Amino acid sequence: MKSRLCVAAVGLWVLSAAAGGWFFVKGWTTQGADGRTEILLAASERDQILGEMRQLLKSVDALIRAAGDSQPDRTAMAQAARAVGMSMAADTNPAIMAKLPLPFKQMGMSIHKDMDALADAIVQNETPQQVLQRLASMTARCTTCHDLYRFSSGRSRD
Repeated sequence: MKSRLCVAAVGLWVLSAAAGGWFFVKGWTTQGADGRTEILLAASERDQILGEMRQLLKSVDALIRAAGDSQPDRTAMAQAARAVGMSMAADTNPAIMAKLPLPFKQMGMSIHKDMDALADAIVQNETPQQVLQRLASMTARCTTCHDLYRFSSGRSRD
């Protein structure tokens, strides 16, 4: 009797781990009418992720503007990059992270890590041209992600 119970418990654990792994990779998604993968989120979760994306865009804008100045404010540039680094990602609700597909999470985390690396490079006096090259690499990932994914919350779509 005990061995059956043990086998059942192990089997249930394996099934739970497999289901959890599948959702971790796939997230809560469906195929969208426009060919992109729709990530299914509650309205407040969608707003939180879109707010984070807007903050990333504002930081990129600040960095580009500063890189174009004849005397760039390197301290402000480093702060703009650091503000959207991994410290921003650390505040993301784990329930939201569970709903995001793995490739989306990987692209997002790579952007946050690269922003921290960019802040370090600015402090080490990387040239404005080098800063712009790094930003071009990052924004290429942003556009790829926007081409692949959209959010669905049951509200009207943007």
